[in-house]
Amino acid sequence: MSVFRLNKQLKFPPVQLSEPDGLLAVGGDLSIERLLLAYRSGIFPWYDEPPILWWSPDPRFVLFPDELKVSASMKQVLRKKMFRISFNENFAGVIARCGSIPREGQAGTWITPEMQAAYIRLHKAGYAMSVECWQGDRLVGGLYGVKTGRFFFGESMFSEVSNASKAAFITFVQTYAHELDMIDCQVHTDHLASLGAGFITREEFLEIIGFS
Repeated sequence: MSVFRLNKQLKFPPVQLSEPDGLLAVGGDLSIERLLLAYRSGIFPWYDEPPILWWSPDPRFVLFPDELKVSASMKQVLRKKMFRISFNENFAGVIARCGSIPREGQAGTWITPEMQAAYIRLHKAGYAMSVECWQGDRLVGGLYGVKTGRFFFGESMFSEVSNASKAAFITFVQTYAHELDMIDCQVHTDHLASLGAGFITREEFLEIIGFS
């Protein structure tokens, strides 16, 4: 396997040069500028220890807001107002909780302290946002990601009680549907597939975000 090693220069190789699993490059940093360039180029970081690994999988798992699926049981959960949903009320708390839970199919967490600090900087700069799901004063679920232009690049979600992350995600999509053309879910999970996410080719993905 041969992947590109990044240096201090703010650039990435063409995503078409990714390995079959989507791995494109290693190294670089998690500066605001590099992270924004990555997302706008169809690339995201995902690693559990240095060096930083940058990915651009093909196909890409995405959700179009008008294809959101809300089951009858979730409609009932939302109608009964079992949760309070907020936006950007506790970004640090959401990313910390996400960091304590392994990603689906992974043995350990990938949201290292370095990653948390980088996305908190993005949040303070107005690019990263969180969705919180509460029961009383208890944070029981949520998600975070990067919003740039008419796209939301989802990073992670967590749920400590049944349906909490689904309630957060559904409310987010319904609230921001008029502002978003697409939500990037990165890689497949059964959880997001049940909500309407599906695969498109990397070429289609890049066309939609305006980078091809």
